[in-house]
Amino acid sequence: MTIGRKLYMANVGDSRGIVIKSLGPTPDPSQCTAIALTRDHKPDDKDEAERIIKNNGRIDSYRDHQGNPLGPLRVWLKVEDVPGLAMTRSFGDSVAHSVGCNAEPEMSEYQFSKDDKVVIIASDGVWEFLENIDVAKIVYPFYLQKNAEGAAENLVRASFKRWRKEESVIDDITCIVIFLDVK
Repeated sequence: MTIGRKLYMANVGDSRGIVIKSLGPTPDPSQCTAIALTRDHKPDDKDEAERIIKNNGRIDSYRDHQGNPLGPLRVWLKVEDVPGLAMTRSFGDSVAHSVGCNAEPEMSEYQFSKDDKVVIIASDGVWEFLENIDVAKIVYPFYLQKNAEGAAENLVRASFKRWRKEESVIDDITCIVIFLDVK
């Protein structure tokens, strides 16, 4: 939600919002940066992990048949390998909620400036293998071309390509691209 030049966001889970800022007075595709608008709620965050442990949960990676860790840290019941959730906040997972996962949103506020050009809101499938600045470098040239559809399509394609390179299973890849005209 925006009011005037302020953006208010509520976040639960591992989707993320960023703003892409122009770094120069002239339109140059390489002159941008990215600022996170939200924080991912992951088991490796100290405060999130403390809540899970305090509620009798366990944080560990998935393990193969030899006990070797695979993938990211996940939330588990103390003595059972369920639910295996790779985030510490979610809607509707009663098993995960029993060990401290919750749906309490983290609120953030951002004051837009004239250098802010694009807002990206995307699912974890975008962020798993792309950093904020990677996303900015993919999207910003399309902002300069005034092509929001191309920005979204190329961001999804780049995310998909990275997943195919890194893993055999591909997570959901969803994004919203908002071009700004802040004066």
